[in-house]
Amino acid sequence: MTTATSTTARKPMLPLSLLLLLLPALTFAQTRQELSLNSVAFFNTIPNPPSFVIPGQGVPLTITVALCSGSSSQPMPRFIVTNSTNNAIEDDPTSTTGGPDVFEIGLDDGLGTWTGEFPSGGVLAVEENGAQMTFEIGVSNDGPIHEHITSLPLLGDTTSNQALIFSHPFESFDRPKPSYPNYTLPVANQTLPSPTGNTPNFTLILSPTSNNLAARHQTGCFLSSQPKEGNITSETIWLKDQQGWRDQWLMGGLTPATNYTAYVLQDTNKVSGPIFFATKSASFSCPLVHSLPYCPGISYPIPLPAPPSAAPSYTTLNLPQNITDPLLSYLTNFTTTLTTFACGRDWYSPLVGCDDCQIAYRTWLCSITFTRCSEPSPSNPNAFTTGTVEPTATGLSALGPSKKHPDQKVFSALVPQDTARPEARRSPTLPPPSYAYDMLLPCIETCTAMDRACPAFLGIKCPTAQFNAAASYGVGYVDSADGDQGGGVTGNAADQWGNVWCNPG
Repeated sequence: MTTATSTTARKPMLPLSLLLLLLPALTFAQTRQELSLNSVAFFNTIPNPPSFVIPGQGVPLTITVALCSGSSSQPMPRFIVTNSTNNAIEDDPTSTTGGPDVFEIGLDDGLGTWTGEFPSGGVLAVEENGAQMTFEIGVSNDGPIHEHITSLPLLGDTTSNQALIFSHPFESFDRPKPSYPNYTLPVANQTLPSPTGNTPNFTLILSPTSNNLAARHQTGCFLSSQPKEGNITSETIWLKDQQGWRDQWLMGGLTPATNYTAYVLQDTNKVSGPIFFATKSASFSCPLVHSLPYCPGISYPIPLPAPPSAAPSYTTLNLPQNITDPLLSYLTNFTTTLTTFACGRDWYSPLVGCDDCQIAYRTWLCSITFTRCSEPSPSNPNAFTTGTVEPTATGLSALGPSKKHPDQKVFSALVPQDTARPEARRSPTLPPPSYAYDMLLPCIETCTAMDRACPAFLGIKCPTAQFNAAASYGVGYVDSADGDQGGGVTGNAADQWGNVWCNPG
């Protein structure tokens, strides 16, 4: 018996009549369609005869099946595969395999995957089972053609009618490590590198969550056939963080205060998602800022006037120079001071170096320079601070569930800004706003990561939860209030459901 693997459990013994139909098909292969290797075949109906020839290969093949119509509440076709040339069938009603080398490809969310060896070829048969659905079949010797990617898309942020969305990382980024004696750090206004490999073909699918796409077939052919919303204002490849390159979309034409579901299709057949988010209310005024090489992680609304020349957002092309110049000056001066240490020759830590310190400082500097606008969730409008925070405030952010109050919701680190006191604004680099807004505080981890990564002579100190950290940072979300990494009430700054607790920079 040849070896095989499947993503789902094998189902009980197949009907003998179906097996008798399936196995002799090898003898009459010339009357049946042969599936092409490393390609996808689409079918509007189940063909006659209802079976396909799988080409013989000296390496394992992966057979994938994707349903393109219908729903999980309807009867679904069954897909049975054999990689044997032996017509003998064990008639054992207790068998879980349906006979030697005969397997059913189980479907999960409309997708089925099976991998096995086909040294002499094989047959894939389809039982209609009362179903009327279109479907695709893929055969590959290089992994599954149809796939559900575990890495999720990423939400930058939204305005009332826009969304900034990133694909899952498609290529990792191996940051070059400088070495002594030529220990050189990136300049402040750095140029981001390009991917080294081929960029996949990405498609963004946006749909109102009320359409309930997440409860239907999670396949590329099904999702791409559904009604979509929004229009692409811009699309580019972006190195947002150390996780690697992503595709970036600025979407427009969305409806205010509406819940959306987002998927990303890679090369048509691989599905990443879903993630969920909500657009801001119609009165939300802060414009999006993104695509800044010196601050690659900035991808959210900032309290600025409307972009010039009716531009849809601020980028490095139209962001005022009186904002960028101070930031680049701070970063340049910091790098000059940092490199007075003998970076690469002497080591202040066995884990990190001067390059890690500069990255952490850049992230922190960008997060405090570019104040992030947000607003309470429509489903939880009171889940934020309701007044101006006093400098001595403590415990503002870490208000998650407790033993006494297990049902308490986690509050976001939102602080209303008083436009009557422009001198109290978070970032003196930004001009005083002409409208009221709510500020999402930076995560305290932007500071503590810098403290851990940099040498002690720089004198970096972060506020603590016992004193006034919560007056200027979101505390207790990612790490615990005591600093235990990953021990916060949420463990992350944001999640796939659209919640954003603090600004990670």
